[in-house]
Amino acid sequence: MTATNTPAVDNGVNVAHLLGAREAMSAAPAAAQFKFTATNTWVNGTHSTTTVDSYFGMGGDQAHTQPHSVDTDHPELFASQDAGMTPPEMVLAGLAGSLTAGIASVATNRGIDLRSVSATVAADMDLLGMLGADADVRNGFSGVKVNYTIDADASPADIEALVAQSQKRSAVFDIITNPTVVNVSVGRSEPVEHAERVQ
Repeated sequence: MTATNTPAVDNGVNVAHLLGAREAMSAAPAAAQFKFTATNTWVNGTHSTTTVDSYFGMGGDQAHTQPHSVDTDHPELFASQDAGMTPPEMVLAGLAGSLTAGIASVATNRGIDLRSVSATVAADMDLLGMLGADADVRNGFSGVKVNYTIDADASPADIEALVAQSQKRSAVFDIITNPTVVNVSVGRSEPVEHAERVQ
């Protein structure tokens, strides 16, 4: 029997580069220390704009090819202007984007040709907590459900396996499902402490 290599597929992911980065960062762990920063500016009412432009990684300051911005607001139901998605919806968008990027990457690495990928992400929330009407109700999501529809050149078991691997490696899935220390302060702006300086 002749051994065959994993078929080359093009899902738009440079897997060779990703694997090379993993190898390089494993050899030099300091390079894997990243810090992502977002700048938020209030517009009016409950409307604000958040922009990302640069980040720290691979031992130095890095820049996106261009600044990226997203508007958040509350819907008209709450007497707001609905000038953007709500902040909780932005969290769901981040989760969907993280998982889907993982699916494309894992599929490419495993030789699975993707024809289409779509997801519905839904979260339950009791607003009595956020509105301060019930101290026993948490402010955030009580649960999140993600459902994927994937058309690919693979068996159902292989598709489930690549989704599971994406979930295992998703940064946003980890952020949502594990406690994260968040420090909020008020005062004069100070330089952002880069990841390499955090002990």
